[in-house]
Amino acid sequence: MSDDKPPPEFMSALVTEHFVLQSAASATISESGSRVAIYLSSLSSGLVALGFASSSPHALAALAFTVLPTVFILGWFTVVRLVDTSVANIVSLRRMERIRRYYASIVPGSAAYFEADDSVTGTHGVSYGRWSFLFTMASMVILVNSVLGGAAVALVGTLAVKAPVLASTGVGIITGLVLLFLGLRYEQRRLSPVVLGSTGATVIAADV
Repeated sequence: MSDDKPPPEFMSALVTEHFVLQSAASATISESGSRVAIYLSSLSSGLVALGFASSSPHALAALAFTVLPTVFILGWFTVVRLVDTSVANIVSLRRMERIRRYYASIVPGSAAYFEADDSVTGTHGVSYGRWSFLFTMASMVILVNSVLGGAAVALVGTLAVKAPVLASTGVGIITGLVLLFLGLRYEQRRLSPVVLGSTGATVIAADV
């Protein structure tokens, strides 16, 4: 720690920066929750509409081939933005941790009040590993959207191609698994550089 007292202007700017980063991190969580809610409400509304149209094969086909692709595309738009907010959240937390380390160096003995998270117990007592990205909001939407994509393919095979139900279901399951793999792979490739570039308590964001 330097013997020179930091100028008030610098401390004011530093506290402001800390507040701005904290607000940005909170905004990413709020935006993620809102986007997930929009996607799930759109999906549930579409499924309800399909349920009402199930008594008529023609109405069911017309509605399924318009609603399901639309919700499916919305799902992938949601996934991309959820991953973006995850990156923004991790970067904000990392920068706040750097500011906290400076706070701990200003006055002797103040480090106890800005103690870094333990490398074993993780961030705020929650330990994160290499597979923690599977439990994010983005992964949840990827899973649901992959099932939706597989179901849409199965419906196309059954209603449009007139293929046997068993064959259409098998193709739908394979399609869903492929979509799930591609989605999780995309998320991992986007998050890994940011996660590997962070240290200490900011290895993983709170929930992204």
